[in-house]
Amino acid sequence: MTTRMNPDDVDSKGFKKVWSVAEFAKRYRLDRQEESRLLKLLGPFASQQELLMNASRAPRFR
Repeated sequence: MTTRMNPDDVDSKGFKKVWSVAEFAKRYRLDRQEESRLLKLLGPFASQQELLMNASRAPRFR
């Protein structure tokens, strides 16, 4: 038996936002070394949560 689902009934809360590592590095102003490290660690695409938890940025002092 097949059940047809209405697109309005589907909850999108379970979906993860997937980012390009290069785009993430540009947006968060990461240097080339950090971008390269993330590419080696996660590959060209990763979820937003993975990127935020693994990215490190040098502190900006006055």
